[in-house]
Amino acid sequence: MKKMILVVLAGFLFFSTGVFANDLIYTKFFSDKAVSGYDPVAYFTKGQPVKGDAQFKFTYMDADWYFSSRENLEKFKSDPDKYAPRYGGYCAWAVAQGDTAAGNPMNWTIHNGKLYLNYNDDIQKKWLKDIEELIRKADRNWPKVVK
Repeated sequence: MKKMILVVLAGFLFFSTGVFANDLIYTKFFSDKAVSGYDPVAYFTKGQPVKGDAQFKFTYMDADWYFSSRENLEKFKSDPDKYAPRYGGYCAWAVAQGDTAAGNPMNWTIHNGKLYLNYNDDIQKKWLKDIEELIRKADRNWPKVVK
C-alpha cells in the first residue's frame, strides 16, 4: 500500500511540473519544444513552416526554440516578441473561445506582422472568417486561459 501511494505521489509530482501544456508557451507532452520544433522566424522569411535544427536551439520562456539557421536564431534573440507565435503557440481560435488547444505548426497565419497558430484545417477556416474579432477576444482571454 505504501508503495502504491509513493507511485501515485511520484506520478502527481512528475505531471505537475510542467509536463502538461500549462505554461505560457505550448509544448507537447514530454517535450519542451516550442512550435513543435519548427523555426518561428521562417514563417516570416520563407513564408512556410521549416523544421528547426538542434544545433540552433535557444531557450526562451522555459521552452526550447529551434531554428533552421544561425541567422534566424539571431533574429529571434534580438526580438522574440516579433517572431514568437501569439498566445504562446496555443491555438489562437481556442484562446478566443476562452480555452486552450494545441497549435499546429502547419496551420498558421501571419496577420498584421504577428504569427498565429491553429489546431487544424477546419479550425483555421473558422479563424480566417473573422480574424479581427477573434484576435480581440483572444487578447482579452490571454493569458488567463492557461492558469
